[in-house]
Amino acid sequence: MSRSHVKQEESKLKGYKQWATLMMSFLMAVSVSACGAKDTPATTQGAPTSAQPAPSEPAPEYPTKQIEYIVPYSAGGGVDLVARATADYLSKEWGQPIVVVNKAGGGGAVGAEYALKQAKPDGYTALAVNVSNTTMLTAGMLNSPVKNEDQIYTSRIGKGTLAFAVKADAPWKDFAEFSQWVKAHPEQLTWTSVGPAGFSAFGVAEWLDAIGADFSKTRMIVTKGASDSVPKVAGGHAVLAVHTIGEIMPMLQAGKVKILAVSGQERSPFLPDVPTAEELGIKGLTVFWWTGVSFAKGTPDYVIAKWQESIAKMEQDPAFVKKLTDIQVENDYANSTEFNQDVNRETAYYTELATKKNMRK
Repeated sequence: MSRSHVKQEESKLKGYKQWATLMMSFLMAVSVSACGAKDTPATTQGAPTSAQPAPSEPAPEYPTKQIEYIVPYSAGGGVDLVARATADYLSKEWGQPIVVVNKAGGGGAVGAEYALKQAKPDGYTALAVNVSNTTMLTAGMLNSPVKNEDQIYTSRIGKGTLAFAVKADAPWKDFAEFSQWVKAHPEQLTWTSVGPAGFSAFGVAEWLDAIGADFSKTRMIVTKGASDSVPKVAGGHAVLAVHTIGEIMPMLQAGKVKILAVSGQERSPFLPDVPTAEELGIKGLTVFWWTGVSFAKGTPDYVIAKWQESIAKMEQDPAFVKKLTDIQVENDYANSTEFNQDVNRETAYYTELATKKNMRK
């Protein structure tokens, strides 16, 4: 083979190698591009995908101004005292004023309607809920102005034992004797309550059902709350007041009334010498008092979370627990989920009781 021919063959081979190298580079680039399109999250292009969600927006700062804490009863009652202790703690915790506003009337419905239906659902109007203006209100009224679905039950704070109080010089030596008298003379029993759906009304109805007395022949005297109710009994204007121990305690300590019995399975730590109704043969009394906080439907989630977490912390604070103990209330925290479950269960029970006793109006 001539030298010129060899040079031509070498030139052809060199050209082929260059072409092959270029083709391999091209094919590799295409392959990488295809794999990248399939496997690389779209966030590389600046758009979130389900595989890698965009980070959530941080919750707005809250609170940034004064909060109204609506108590739908008169000042001085159990709901009011617990709300004031709570407001005091959270005001210091958050560095913003929380002002307790009493809006009594309608068995707790007036204040509840204001907080849940009239005020803005922005987290700056809280409602001091309790058993009377929630489960009992719904059960006691055919068309309740405030319903469970109108609110977000945020946290339960405390509970109280139901106590039966009469005038200090009343003739009955114990609750069993008093119950026998009521069964024989139901028309002579007058009892106080904030309304037909109040805590006292259900406490009385359950007790009368347990002893077989005629609820319809007794007479309710409407009051604005415990601070109005117990003095009426002390003054002889009503025979019976059914409230928490804490609500009755001031008049009890003053010697104006006496407590014949308490409900529940065990004696109250606040009145260890007073027997339970069950000890005296009157069984099945389960009504108990509780209070907490709720907000109108539509209130932002971050508000509910802030209150729930802060109340849980508050319930562990010795100074706050002492405040509850001083007013004879037991701390009884429940988060929003537990609170809602308890409310639904109570509503069903109280509705059945109210229907049976023809209490629903």
